[in-house]
Amino acid sequence: MAYYPDWAADAFPPEKIDFGRFDWVDFAFAVPGADFNLTWDGSDDAPDLLRRLVSRAHAKNKKVKLSVGGWTGSRYFSAAAASPQTRAALAGNILALYTQFGLDGIDLDWEYPAQDGAGGNLVSPNDGANFLAFLRVLRATLPQGAVITAATQTVPFAGADGEPMQDVSAFAEVLDWVLLMNYDTWGSSDTPGPNAPLGDACSNSTQGSASALAALRTWTAAGFPASQLVLGVPSYGYISRTSAALLRTRGQSMRRTTLRPWRFHKRRHNGVRKTRRHRVLEWVGALVDKTNILSTGSTLVHNEDGGTDNGQVQFRDLVAQGVLQPYLSNNTSPSTLSALRSKKTDENAEGRRLFAGGGGFERLWDACSSTPFLRSAGARQVITYDDPVSLEMKAQLARAAGMRGVNLFDISGDTDNWDLADALLRGLGVK
Repeated sequence: MAYYPDWAADAFPPEKIDFGRFDWVDFAFAVPGADFNLTWDGSDDAPDLLRRLVSRAHAKNKKVKLSVGGWTGSRYFSAAAASPQTRAALAGNILALYTQFGLDGIDLDWEYPAQDGAGGNLVSPNDGANFLAFLRVLRATLPQGAVITAATQTVPFAGADGEPMQDVSAFAEVLDWVLLMNYDTWGSSDTPGPNAPLGDACSNSTQGSASALAALRTWTAAGFPASQLVLGVPSYGYISRTSAALLRTRGQSMRRTTLRPWRFHKRRHNGVRKTRRHRVLEWVGALVDKTNILSTGSTLVHNEDGGTDNGQVQFRDLVAQGVLQPYLSNNTSPSTLSALRSKKTDENAEGRRLFAGGGGFERLWDACSSTPFLRSAGARQVITYDDPVSLEMKAQLARAAGMRGVNLFDISGDTDNWDLADALLRGLGVK
């Protein structure tokens, strides 16, 4: 599974998606307004893009959901869920789009019930209960067989007391599955931490609930079956302008300077930070035995808006900018690296395509979170991100726990070789 954001269309049209690798694609985003009608977030061409996406998916016997809300699109969810009349109005408007575009499902991305989320969001302590009531109305409104999902934090919906609900089994009865957004745990900072931790292996995180493993435990303990949980994983990382040599640890100063990103910051968790991470120069298991291949000189990594001090950067752009260099796991010679940079790797070639640091960056491994990070002393940049190794580990967790699968945010951040998607498929045991 993966999200397809409408703002990515210029560089990544729907026709570029390889549906041999994806069963479901979520089109992002439709946004509820003050009148509970739905508009589009990101592109005036969204209706045409959605039609093309649905047409291509259905031609390949795959399915599409429309994602409603998002980080900047959740302002009026609280009002829409507040009464029987407003619930019916929003459900009816969702049905209209569902029918118009021949969709297979709806993804509700309310960020977040009973919590502020982005600035300006309407909030009520009754949001959690009202959301459940709305989901029941939506289930009764949509045709039989329509899939309804929700994108959530790593902890369950907040109750009237502002704390995560201890019992969400009623949500499991009306939702087909929940996507656990295991990303944006830490953003850009002069004391950076991991974007999407797999776990808290060092048992010292101050945000212990913000990891894939913690999310799985918390949601299942609250009565949501693992078989109805999907692990959300990122295709992007964060740039931090810093000389930090390792990720945050509790032993370090608690001072933090947050460099907040920008318009496309769809998955920001308000105020969430992670602490205590230390660097370990190692690869995971037998997959990798040599990692750091340094170049003379220092490349400066740019975000999607051209900045270099903060913000998000897609995995494909780290490769394009030369700070990640591909190699085969059974051959790390410089000549192999040069060949791999200039052309695609044969998918049937022996060995797996992995990525080492380049352009003055070294690729390091944070054993506490099981994620890589890139560091360049010359450029004074640290990039916290996920790669095929860490994503395969996350997919292995989903498989071992009996989860429904994984969902990549977003599909346009992968390489033309589909390095991230293939790593997830390997972890799920389907490639």
